Amino acid sequence: MRVGFAGTPAFAARALEAIARAGYTIPLVLTQPDRPKGRGLKLEPSPVKALAASLGIPVLQPATLKSEAARAESLAVPLDVLVVAAYGLILPEAVLAWPRHGCLNIHASKLPRWRGAAPIVRAIEAGDATTGITIMKMDAGLDTGPMVEVVDVPIGARETGGTLHDRLALAGAQAIVTVLRRLERDEELAALPQPAEGATYATKVGKSDAAIDWRRPAASLDALIRAYDPSPGAHATCAGEAVKVWRAHPVPRSAPAEPGEVVARSATSLDVACGTRVDDGALRLVEVQPAGGRRMTAGAYAAGRGIDAGSRFGPGVREAGGATRP
Repeated sequence: MRVGFAGTPAFAARALEAIARAGYTIPLVLTQPDRPKGRGLKLEPSPVKALAASLGIPVLQPATLKSEAARAESLAVPLDVLVVAAYGLILPEAVLAWPRHGCLNIHASKLPRWRGAAPIVRAIEAGDATTGITIMKMDAGLDTGPMVEVVDVPIGARETGGTLHDRLALAGAQAIVTVLRRLERDEELAALPQPAEGATYATKVGKSDAAIDWRRPAASLDALIRAYDPSPGAHATCAGEAVKVWRAHPVPRSAPAEPGEVVARSATSLDVACGTRVDDGALRLVEVQPAGGRRMTAGAYAAGRGIDAGSRFGPGVREAGGATRP
């Protein structure tokens, strides 16, 4: 069976590797164009392109698939099925109809919850207890196609965006091979329509989304910090200096305090008041990183800057046009 692949980041590369190891013929990989990275802005290939090159698989990198000319080279390659995982380009009808068995998408949530670009981050940020992988037949909608395989993946109490990403990437890689085996055996795939209710949308992540607003309850900020680890990192300010918060957890407090006010300090941590009520608690900062600096304990950060009970943290700086969350 001739399996094409379209994907870009590390999440997708895990699936491509699994398909190759399963012994399928992969005549073509589509991935996004090389992007400038690092301080030198040197062009670097996507993780999918790097893996495909190491496997000797031909790679195409169209900037768009909207025009007939842009997709002509791709459509010239006959495929039985195209597997799509975090590709980043919209597939027009001509591409969806290209493979004999259509296109299969690996989506990092249990659809219809968290359709869209950032399902992993949004699931943690929302405090979901579980998520999953959905393999679906692609249609013209945004993650609306019928479901072929659904895998449950629990979200750990201290899960981060990075750890959940890696577990879902593995689950997705395993699930797509299972589905391809079924397709190879049966020449068709039974699929169920997505439920009519329960759809939510995981909008693309921006730096402003990771800005800490101390008016929110501690439990909500804890989820935000974990969701945006490792990228872009939850951020606040203190004495005019940007600071990222990498590790923290909610703790109770017993007295009123202003949002962002330091209410306790130890050798290793800082407790910062959150929300507008005592019941909203405090956030115990454990590991932080000042702008341009290294990661350190919150206690070391406080000692170096004279931060103590009564000091104030400010909100993270938002990009122009960034929405303020309640």
